[in-house]
Amino acid sequence: MPISYLTRVVEFTATHRLPLMDFGKTATDHSHRYHCRVTVKGALQASQGGVMSLQALDALLQQEVMARFDGRHINEEVPEFADGRLLPTGEALAVYIWERIAAGLPPGVTLHAVRVQENDHLYSEYFGEA
Repeated sequence: MPISYLTRVVEFTATHRLPLMDFGKTATDHSHRYHCRVTVKGALQASQGGVMSLQALDALLQQEVMARFDGRHINEEVPEFADGRLLPTGEALAVYIWERIAAGLPPGVTLHAVRVQENDHLYSEYFGEA
């Protein structure tokens, strides 16, 4: 059976600060309109519509990405990033999202990539390497 890839992009607005970095505005609260691209991989099940149900993928992204981040202050409202536990960089967000999405995929479907884009010129990608 051919292996295929399915990518869904969701957008969310969130505020964060990077107090340990000395890059001007990043040390203070600021917002981004993030684009989060999630790519899953699996056997092409053409008779069943593809790699996995798009409805199921959308529900997983709603639960694990949108509900956690949209309209939130990451440093203050997402426990894993609160109190300086994790610095909410694009790289850390990509790994964090990977861990939540991978656990919710159906059998036979794996996560291929998570991309978190802060603006037109800056994004981070994670492919599951430890």
